[in-house]
Amino acid sequence: MPAQLTEDLITDELGFDQSIEPGVIDRLHRQMSRLTEDVAHLIEGEVASVDGDSEKTESSDEITARRQLISFVIPAHDEQDTIVELCQRISACTPQEHDIEIILIDDGSKDATWSRIEELSEGQQLDSRTLVRGIRMRLNAGKAAGLTAGFRTCRGDLVFTMDADLQDDPTEIPRFIEAIEAGADVVTGWKQKRFDPWHKVWPSRVFNKMLSALTGVKLHDHNCGFKCYRAEVVKRVIPHGELHRMMPCLAATHGFKTVEIAVAHSPRRHGVSKYGFERYARGASDMLTMAFLMRFGQRPAHFFNGFAMLYCVLGVAVAGSGWWIGPMSRLGVTAFLAGGLLLAMGGVGMIAGFVSELMIRDGRLERRELPISETVVSQN
Repeated sequence: MPAQLTEDLITDELGFDQSIEPGVIDRLHRQMSRLTEDVAHLIEGEVASVDGDSEKTESSDEITARRQLISFVIPAHDEQDTIVELCQRISACTPQEHDIEIILIDDGSKDATWSRIEELSEGQQLDSRTLVRGIRMRLNAGKAAGLTAGFRTCRGDLVFTMDADLQDDPTEIPRFIEAIEAGADVVTGWKQKRFDPWHKVWPSRVFNKMLSALTGVKLHDHNCGFKCYRAEVVKRVIPHGELHRMMPCLAATHGFKTVEIAVAHSPRRHGVSKYGFERYARGASDMLTMAFLMRFGQRPAHFFNGFAMLYCVLGVAVAGSGWWIGPMSRLGVTAFLAGGLLLAMGGVGMIAGFVSELMIRDGRLERRELPISETVVSQN
């Protein structure tokens, strides 16, 4: 839709007589053009589903045949000094054949972060192919909540996540795109040379080695916020709690392939880190949670019943030793009581296993999305 036609519709059809700034016209024109493309694409998909026999999803060739949209999901907390420059650098470094959607999530900032986002959304500080969306949280809900809000909003074929503090270098964006085009579903950065204090670097290295060993997802830097996903990944894998650090592990539970590339890392120029030492305790808890989900997420009864059977065997053995020692002696009575307690604990473990199986089967199995990438139907 031509920009002049957009202006005519506003001035003539909607009854606006006053002059309208060119930047506003350009922004409305981009939004209307994108909406037109989405509607046309939706209609084509509906026609194809009726006329065709194939149930295949849109292939990468079909996506690249049209102009690809890349989304950037960026949570920000008190980053008023960085987000404008970050968006400008993203717009400059993203290859020209792509349209850009930047989704900025103000995670309960107390400074002028939201004002900066509103200014960026006016479209006058960035080029015409870049659309900025702003989401404002009522409170500091955390990075996982911010990413989830962005994932629900984004429309891109590829989705980047970045930190808002300018430590992630946008010049690396083309390398992420190349890795996705080579067949990866998730591309995660590896900050080989980090400009962070030692008390953040060394615990992070220990955490990464332990998480790789526990989950089987071998990465040098699980916690790097600079990542790129295919759209289907962020629509299926939703981070909760603080598991956003472990998105590659969550993606692996759905069968998605992750690759890692070394990226440049810059020192922080503005503001301060939002994380303290309590992050390490939470990270250890999340690591154990992730290991449990990867091994027993779809069969929790195996975990609980395993411990329950161990307690039951120990209970029988201890109670039997009490009978052998002598049921009337003090030591024998103590052994009987200890054996009974262990058997009771085993029974509680079995009940927990059965309840957990009932919970995941209470309609969730029917709604569960299976890790199917494509299907094929014979032409007979």
